[in-house]
Amino acid sequence: MPPAIPAQQAAARHLTGLVRFNAAPQGLAEQWLLGCCGSRRWAERVAAHRPYPTLDALLAAADEAGYDLSKADLDEALARETAALPHPDAPPAARTALGAALAAYEASFGHAFVISLDGVPAGERLNQVLAGIRSRLGNEREEERVVAAEELRRLARSRLTRSVAGS
Repeated sequence: MPPAIPAQQAAARHLTGLVRFNAAPQGLAEQWLLGCCGSRRWAERVAAHRPYPTLDALLAAADEAGYDLSKADLDEALARETAALPHPDAPPAARTALGAALAAYEASFGHAFVISLDGVPAGERLNQVLAGIRSRLGNEREEERVVAAEELRRLARSRLTRSVAGS
């Protein structure tokens, strides 16, 4: 039998994590999901539709539940988010710039800045966050809610994937 290749190993980890998620009691599954998206309704809905045959099926259900968030659900999820802090080794000027940008964003929109950084190399993340804040500060409140909701869905997908793989 040939040795497992990385893609097969990742698939095996996802399957093991998915089996655990599917078998978890409802309350535990919801708590697990709340770590991915802070909307209680979203977590209840995704947990209620178990078992999921594949990670892709779980992610599709998470997306669908994310698109159905009410204003109150989105507010709850955004209230549970915290802005990412720069790496401690980031230059002081960069930490200051990020702190000021995050404060301006939160003052304008009333919630933490959310952005998915999947696929962005670690060395480029601070610049990506700063550029995202700068570009989104010009949004109208409702336009920004739409953007933030999409970023929250993307974050939930990546958190779910990591959570299932690491469970």
